[in-house]
Amino acid sequence: MSIPRALREQIRQRANYACEFCGVSETDTGGELTIDHFQPITKGEDDHLDNLIYCCSRCNLYKLDYFPTSSSEDSVLWNPRREPFSKHFIALDNGKLHPLTPVGTFTISRLRLNRQPLVAYRVKHLQNKENVRLLNRYKELVQLQSQMNAQLAELTEEQHRLLEEQQRILKLLLGDTE
Repeated sequence: MSIPRALREQIRQRANYACEFCGVSETDTGGELTIDHFQPITKGEDDHLDNLIYCCSRCNLYKLDYFPTSSSEDSVLWNPRREPFSKHFIALDNGKLHPLTPVGTFTISRLRLNRQPLVAYRVKHLQNKENVRLLNRYKELVQLQSQMNAQLAELTEEQHRLLEEQQRILKLLLGDTE
């Protein structure tokens, strides 16, 4: 397929440089992904922007030229350009996707969205997000500790001044003129 470079870049940016079906990014794959026609040209569609999906080669391979001939006969594939992920799927902590709708069930099956490498990818991604969260929390705690140390130093200095003042007053009261 010959997509003009400007349109290709627009599609990449719109997809945030990741597969619109499974979420794998260009960084994860080490290069640009493919552009697929959601409704294939062989099924009567064209190259308009809403019909073009940025996807990884695996999702593209598993989708092939699938498109239902009528929604009552064939299963409908999730269109990431038209509906949010959360309408059809929930990502579990074990890295698997759980379908919420028949469209989700069919899409998981057709695109093999619970294939082992994707499950491992999602688990790693969740672990990385948790590590980032913990690192940010650690940074907050270090900053709080630093603030507390500064306050403690101020209090210690104030206590030292008060003790010196107390000693001076005691000497005056006791008549110590040294």
